[in-house]
Amino acid sequence: MECGDPVEQVSLRPGMSVDQLMRELARAGAYNGGALARAADIYERMLTDDKTVKFFGLAGAMVPAGMGGIVGDLLSRGYIDVLVSTGANLTHDMIEALGCRHYHGSAFCSDIELRQDEINRIYDVFLPNDAFVVFENFIQDSLASLDPGRSYPIRELLTILGQRLDRGILSTAAAKGVPVYCPAVADSMIGLQCWLYSQSGKISVDAFSDMKELIDRCFSAEKAGALLIGGGVPKNFILQSMLMTPQGFTYAIQLTGDRPDLGGLSGATLDEARSWGKITEDAQAVTVYGDATITLPMLVAAVLERIAR
Repeated sequence: MECGDPVEQVSLRPGMSVDQLMRELARAGAYNGGALARAADIYERMLTDDKTVKFFGLAGAMVPAGMGGIVGDLLSRGYIDVLVSTGANLTHDMIEALGCRHYHGSAFCSDIELRQDEINRIYDVFLPNDAFVVFENFIQDSLASLDPGRSYPIRELLTILGQRLDRGILSTAAAKGVPVYCPAVADSMIGLQCWLYSQSGKISVDAFSDMKELIDRCFSAEKAGALLIGGGVPKNFILQSMLMTPQGFTYAIQLTGDRPDLGGLSGATLDEARSWGKITEDAQAVTVYGDATITLPMLVAAVLERIAR
């Protein structure tokens, strides 16, 4: 076995851009800094390849942490063709779009006191209960406008909600014609509100029709690439969509904080996905382990800087 190229020492200087820092990490090329630099190279190729359908998977509490704006920017710039999200992120996206806010808090506090003060905690982010009152009114009014005589795919329901908002992920996706899928929508406040509405009104949602629409998109794609934030349902829903086609993903990037040796999907490597045929044997793929509130902004900022040149 032979050694590879030498590890270069990172050189920092005042006024460096994000991409310049990323290129220094590439020169070092070690650990997750090196993986992040490789992810930037792959993501640049993916975004500049006109033949590639670009998938984006959004899991974890990214919107409460302020990362929703990055997703919205990518949608606005045409760098997401298909978005798959958890219901929680879309819930918090709507809360922000309706004028409510998430607040800086603390992970080291009395959760009993927070409960008494009607404040919900997401690690070190606080969200008052009042926001969910506004959210509930919006959802209930929106559902009341639907045709009770027909069944709505989840994707169409989310498009309708987005059309009733003037900012945020769902609003931007609806304006740009980008489909948003949320296969586990029942596992969220959106699902709870739909159930609540069904107690006095009529609503029918068809989850399986989304699968046909998504798989048709995969069949027609000459190439496909995926940026996966976290794992869980969005990751699997995206990757499994290729199982019904003769091809796999050509580009794949995963940003996760979960370990692979516990057997969970969120930590599973993209190399493991090759064994399933979800990504191609020669796919350009990398998993970056770390906090996505750090790796996602660095990745996107560096690649947007490159594309803008």
